[in-house]
Amino acid sequence: MRRKRSGSVGSFSLNELLALHYVYPLPLNKFNKLLKEIPSLRDLHVLSPAKLETILQISAENAEKIITNYKRLLKNNLCAAYNQEGIHVIPFTDSNYPRSLFSLVDPPTVLYAKGDVSLLKKRKIAIIGSRMATGYTWKALEAIVPPLIENDFLIVSGLAKGADAMAHHAAIRYGGKTIGILGNGFFHIYPKENELLAREMEKNHLLITEFPPYAGPRKWHFPLRNRIISGISEAIVVTEAARKSGTLITTDHALEHGKEIFVVPGPIDSKLSEGTNQLLKEGAIPVWSGHQILDELNLFF
Repeated sequence: MRRKRSGSVGSFSLNELLALHYVYPLPLNKFNKLLKEIPSLRDLHVLSPAKLETILQISAENAEKIITNYKRLLKNNLCAAYNQEGIHVIPFTDSNYPRSLFSLVDPPTVLYAKGDVSLLKKRKIAIIGSRMATGYTWKALEAIVPPLIENDFLIVSGLAKGADAMAHHAAIRYGGKTIGILGNGFFHIYPKENELLAREMEKNHLLITEFPPYAGPRKWHFPLRNRIISGISEAIVVTEAARKSGTLITTDHALEHGKEIFVVPGPIDSKLSEGTNQLLKEGAIPVWSGHQILDELNLFF
């Protein structure tokens, strides 16, 4: 089946899209730019490397590799291969694709998922914080998570060690559902210490990523992951964060898109509260109970 998105002149089949995304996982803004220059993705394999280089602003070497590898991948039924691995493919044209991601400058063109895809339709709040989170985060989660779960919110986080893992565990402990956003493809488990948690979530909850299955964790993947954490969530809760923390990248994304930022005030002598207390100084909402969050979101019953 060939697809044509409203406002775009190019068309594509799902297998063509997956083949391109496998060899070059470009975001939707660049994908649309490409489709405006060629009638259909089926024509990509006859496009000159020089033309592709100009369209995508990449090197001639990369352009040639993309075209060569794309021709090769077209011979494979990638959708069937992913299904065999238990991976759900969610292109931007799919009804399960979170519409809120379209507000990003660079939405993912394809999402890959393991678990219960229907969870993407539920209301979501992200809980994030330091990878070095302490028992203070556990204490905060005990007060914040249960009311959110009782009011049918899902907990979103990044499956990193520390606060992310604690947030996922808290959601499960209190009988809720949780979504993990990965900075790598499904053929990798990262970090290794969260393997059991990841297996539990792909079975009974949901894991999603914009990276093809072969993609390993890379430092630059995690800021990209953070924009999705923010993008699919109605609000962000920060437990502990140092002044220079990747957590603050997520809050920056959230602020750019008008999301509420809730922050757990921290002890003035804790390095892991310097970032959170700075957020409070800049206007974030202090919170020490999930009921406060519900009240702010006009959902308190």
